[in-house]
Amino acid sequence: MSSISIIGAGNMARTLGARALAGGNTVEIIARDRSKAAALAETLGGGATTGEWGTAPAGDIVILALLYEGVVPAVAQFGETLAGKTIVDISNPFNATFDGLAHSEETSIAQEVAKVVPASASVMKGFNTIFRHVLEKGSPAVFIAGDDAQAKARVETFITSLGMRPFDVGDLKMAHWLEGAGLLTVALANNGVGNFDFSIGVDKLSA
Repeated sequence: MSSISIIGAGNMARTLGARALAGGNTVEIIARDRSKAAALAETLGGGATTGEWGTAPAGDIVILALLYEGVVPAVAQFGETLAGKTIVDISNPFNATFDGLAHSEETSIAQEVAKVVPASASVMKGFNTIFRHVLEKGSPAVFIAGDDAQAKARVETFITSLGMRPFDVGDLKMAHWLEGAGLLTVALANNGVGNFDFSIGVDKLSA
């Protein structure tokens, strides 16, 4: 069992919170609007709790379920309260036309988060290549990137508890390419696949 704090109270927070509780994990919801956090916790049930914005999250794993523009400012507000935490950024920084990333440099939101968290915190990228309704009902592959092996193992255990399959893609610098993979997923939905009822994954060939 993992202890999870989710910063955000939108659709992704609801979906991940529900899957986390179903997997036997504890869940705390934190939002700027405490009433929205409380409403989501009540909807989730299962002992879900609420935390206070800007104070230390209860969970060992902190999931940033925010729109990409708000991720780094929110993390900066929490500051030293995130010391020792494993932080997972799930955002996708798409541009307005969904044909490129919003940042022009070879970086990622997760890498920018890593610049402002306490030194003892570990930042990872994950869940961003999965459409919400697939995350809600399916058992997709979850690609993760990060520099800390222990934190990565912690997140892999959490992902497995959700009934999903974790795949390590390497160090945190690979988060840039995971964001590109999120863009690829949208392009497939709009073109070659023609719908949003899929996820990208890994097929292992038998020997």
